[in-house]
Amino acid sequence: MKKRKTAGELSLKAASDSTKYDHLEVANAICDDVVQQLMICAERHKPIFDEEEFCVVMVLANDPLIKGIKRKKFYGFLHLPQPRPEQAVFLYKKKDDSLKRLWCLPNAKVMAVISEQSHVSNQWKTTKGWCDAFFDGFEAVSENGQINFINKNPSVFFDHIRQQHNIKMQSESEYLNANREKLIKAGCQEIQSTSPDAFDFSKISIDKIVDTKTALV
Repeated sequence: MKKRKTAGELSLKAASDSTKYDHLEVANAICDDVVQQLMICAERHKPIFDEEEFCVVMVLANDPLIKGIKRKKFYGFLHLPQPRPEQAVFLYKKKDDSLKRLWCLPNAKVMAVISEQSHVSNQWKTTKGWCDAFFDGFEAVSENGQINFINKNPSVFFDHIRQQHNIKMQSESEYLNANREKLIKAGCQEIQSTSPDAFDFSKISIDKIVDTKTALV
């Protein structure tokens, strides 16, 4: 059996490649197996969720160790998930084994540019609606060089999605707020979350750190 190259090996190869690629060809290559992976994720969550409908989510995330590597993460969610940049959300229906796209958000920079435009071409109008609704409901706050989004009026985005697709699915916070008393009576206790412990970087010795860009394959 042919050995598959690791992400590190592919990253080193990509870094040394000076060829110019068409952006549309790259985008099509990234999307080649998305539907297949979405269905695999949906099948895994069918026995977990009793409900006839649930969300299947895909997010793009940077690899924490290897520069230039984007990873596609898939997971199932019982309610409408919190919107975020580089996220695509699909509604899965068990009765006909179907997927329906609810929204697809680009990266934060593209979202801001699209939302600031007064007019966009036809292929961007749907995306602009999502971006406008997102920024109407969430406020961008810069902390320690990172952009975080704080709930200002999150129902704006979810109301836009529900109206656009004629669905009634609630977000997680909406469901919990609407059923708080029932959940408490059923034995669920409301607890206050605590701040996570920061990682102690002193535990890492310098001789154990490997530069992933120059590591030998």
